[in-house]
Amino acid sequence: MPKYYDYKVAGYYLYFTSFCTVECMHVHASDRRMTEAGSAKFFVKDNGDSVLQSRGMLDEREIKKIQVFIKVHYLEMYEKWARYSQEGFYGKE
Repeated sequence: MPKYYDYKVAGYYLYFTSFCTVECMHVHASDRRMTEAGSAKFFVKDNGDSVLQSRGMLDEREIKKIQVFIKVHYLEMYEKWARYSQEGFYGKE
């Protein structure tokens, strides 16, 4: 499963699975197993803002850190996403 980065952000790996590329761009955050169960899920808009769909095990502080990271790096992250998916950003047709 593709990770956006090899390092953790706020203690979590940011990734997506090959099964979830039929949806718009999003980011899962998980600390070790990198499965959708227990992970947080952020849908990413075309301006870098993100919408939290599922918080998983994350607390508010971790969610905010990850959302700030996504906002700063979303275009770079989208390049990786686009290698696997034809789907665009959240809220776009």
